Amino acid sequence: MMKTDVLIIGAGLIGASTALQLAMRGCRCIVIDKDSPGRHASGANAGGLRQLNRDPAEIPLTVEAAKMWRNIEALVDSDCDIRFSGQLRLAENQSDMDKLEQRAAMVRDMGYQHEEMIGKKELYQLVPALSPHCVGALICREDGYGRPYHALTAFRRKAEALGVTFHSSTEAYTIEQEGEGWQVRTSQGTFSSQILVNCTGAWAGQLAGLMNEPVSLTAKALMLMVTERLPHFVDPVMGAASRKLSFKQMQNGTLIIGGALIAKLDFALEQTEIDWHQLAKSANTVVDFFPQLKDVRIVRAWAGIEGFMPDNIPVIGASQTMKNAYHAFGFSAHGFQLSPVVGRIMAQLILEGRSELPIEPFSIGRF
Repeated sequence: MMKTDVLIIGAGLIGASTALQLAMRGCRCIVIDKDSPGRHASGANAGGLRQLNRDPAEIPLTVEAAKMWRNIEALVDSDCDIRFSGQLRLAENQSDMDKLEQRAAMVRDMGYQHEEMIGKKELYQLVPALSPHCVGALICREDGYGRPYHALTAFRRKAEALGVTFHSSTEAYTIEQEGEGWQVRTSQGTFSSQILVNCTGAWAGQLAGLMNEPVSLTAKALMLMVTERLPHFVDPVMGAASRKLSFKQMQNGTLIIGGALIAKLDFALEQTEIDWHQLAKSANTVVDFFPQLKDVRIVRAWAGIEGFMPDNIPVIGASQTMKNAYHAFGFSAHGFQLSPVVGRIMAQLILEGRSELPIEPFSIGRF
């Protein structure tokens, strides 16, 4: 039997970040995963570092996470290949502008200044290659993107350097409370710990159910596609007010194109099937904004399995039915940015019983 202070189930970015923050505070941790670290959401996402257009409940967390990403090398000994090129939500007409202005006003009323409106002149100074029909945009100048593989590897390696052990291909079969601790029987033996943390992403609802607090988590597979390499033509991450659009030009010149496009998913078999019709519509949307891209080749497409909550914000906090158990899951396709701060919050909850940031909206009790 392997013993530890904290057993984290799920070795994606949230699990690795939690382990790292606990290890920095002298806590012994083991992280187990039924696959390999980042096999699903953490390794298949678009790497967005986004404060723009967050749910109001997430704004305090995403603003603090942005500060952490700015200084990420001090935390994980790697820059995670990040770029802070800004992010835009494009307005194609006055109705779009009105909607974006309402959003910017709401953020200001909360006391934050990171989302601001820009007019047509500044928009085309920032993105001269853009189709001329746009009238303005909502911008977060501090946003950007990173490389998910670089980030996940950096968090895991730094955690390992501080004594954390990761076990891949280790599927949890049963969990049992023993006194105030836990025993978890897995495909690679039994683990014993004082604390149990559920970071299992799309599978987190099953684990929560074993803790007698079922939640309505839905597994979905989000699609992305990547183009051939192109000469540099755009810096900010591009989105739109009224259309599904999300794309960025990466460091090597390729374009990563998304936009919350859902693949067909056989969850039991963990198999996804790309919906090429949807991807074609997404590609056409990109061409509407950048007509010069109409002959660019798509070289690859993929889909990663993510866990979605009904309200599209995560569960972060202590179990309400079991002692010494915690949850961090359901990031609904936008957990990359939040991962450093969620790890810090989880370490604070586990070791101090409190969080420095407001997490009441993320309680599992809301379901």
